[in-house]
Amino acid sequence: MMRTILLVSAVVGALASCTATEQGTAIGAGTGAVIGGAVTHSVGGAAVGAVAGGVAGALIGQSTERRGYCVYRDRYGQTYEARCR
Repeated sequence: MMRTILLVSAVVGALASCTATEQGTAIGAGTGAVIGGAVTHSVGGAAVGAVAGGVAGALIGQSTERRGYCVYRDRYGQTYEARCR
């Protein structure tokens, strides 16, 4: 239990000094890996989930750095940034 608390504290401390894009990437990749692994029960699924989550997290984090811009998704599923409506 103590080991888990120390590990979480170290990760949170490391993320505190990152930019919003880096934080979004790390959180997205971690979440994607957990979900991908849980759904597929394989390491490959976790890897794919980590990549997809990292990309999504980077886009979201990047949009918070650019004030006045939002991330949108078009009808084909592609994400893009534009001035917020």
